[in-house]
Amino acid sequence: MTGLSYDTGITALLVIDPYNDFISDGGLYWDRLKGVAEANNCVPNMQQILSTSRQAGLRVCYALHHRYRPGDYETWKYIAPIQRSNWRHKSFEYGTWRGEIRSGFGPLPGDIVAHEHWCSSGFANTDLDQQLKVHGLHRLIIIGLLANTCLEATARFAAELGYDATVVKDATASLSAEEMHVALDINLPNYVNAIVSTGEIIEALSPLSASSSGSL
Repeated sequence: MTGLSYDTGITALLVIDPYNDFISDGGLYWDRLKGVAEANNCVPNMQQILSTSRQAGLRVCYALHHRYRPGDYETWKYIAPIQRSNWRHKSFEYGTWRGEIRSGFGPLPGDIVAHEHWCSSGFANTDLDQQLKVHGLHRLIIIGLLANTCLEATARFAAELGYDATVVKDATASLSAEEMHVALDINLPNYVNAIVSTGEIIEALSPLSASSSGSL
């Protein structure tokens, strides 16, 4: 895809769930993810996009999954299967290394960190929509985990709320190639206006980076 352009005044990079449990060796899900993640260079691509976005002057936002705490879900009347799985595995357990953001991916002063989401959408029952709107942001570049759960659910919800979204297809991963295919090739084209590569995003943001650094 060519002709991508982003206005720093209205565009944010949205980073979803860059937890150690997902993208670090020793994380709860890494052994199941790494086949897909390493095949598309997911983690280095996420890091490159994050760095380039900061250099370009984009505001960086975080949509983070609820980190397991003792007592979670125990009194809930209804629990979705994905939540039951998170409960069973103590996903992203609060107070542990597994529930920390991977080194080099953490928020900096001025970044937006939304309330943790309990299921999959970064918008549902959080303040992400409000935070974006009060900063005048209505275009999103979305990266992070998992392609077929939190990333897809967040992108779908973004469309419902009127955001223009771009998903970077090699800065996400799933537990299988089939799940990646369904999310990126079948479902998300109905909700986002661009599904692009890391190289295409870097190319689109590089002029902004050069401008912000004072170079040509």
